[in-house]
Amino acid sequence: QVQLVESGGGLVQPGGSLRLSCATSGFSFEYYAIGWFRQAPGKEREAISCINISDGSTYYVDSVKGRFTISSDNAKNTVYLQMNSLESEDTAVYYCAAVESMYRNIEAIMTGPFGSWGQGTQVTVSS
Repeated sequence: QVQLVESGGGLVQPGGSLRLSCATSGFSFEYYAIGWFRQAPGKEREAISCINISDGSTYYVDSVKGRFTISSDNAKNTVYLQMNSLESEDTAVYYCAAVESMYRNIEAIMTGPFGSWGQGTQVTVSS
C-alpha cells in the first residue's frame, strides 16, 4: 500500500524557517520522483519542487528558488523540503506526491501524473 505522510508544518514568523518531511512506503523509492505542492486558500494547487530519486535532479518553481531546498534520505525513503526566508505568500497546505520517474528528465517528470498523495501539512507564515 502506497503511503506518503507529510510532517513539519506549523506557524512561523516572516523570515523564519521550517523543514517539511515526506515519509514514504509501499513502493520502490529509487524509481520514483517526489514532488512538493502547495495550495493556498482560494488558489489553485501549485507545484513548487521535485526531486528525481534515481539521479538526484531537482526542480523549483521560480518563486521559491534560492529559499527552498529539496533533498532525500534514500535509507529512510523520505524527502525533505527545507524552507528558509519564509514569506506570508508561502502560507498554504503543503502536499507531497509520488510519480514513477521512468527514466524521464525532471522537466518531463513534472508533467506527471502524480498518482499518490499525502494528506497535507499546514504552513502559516505570520507575525
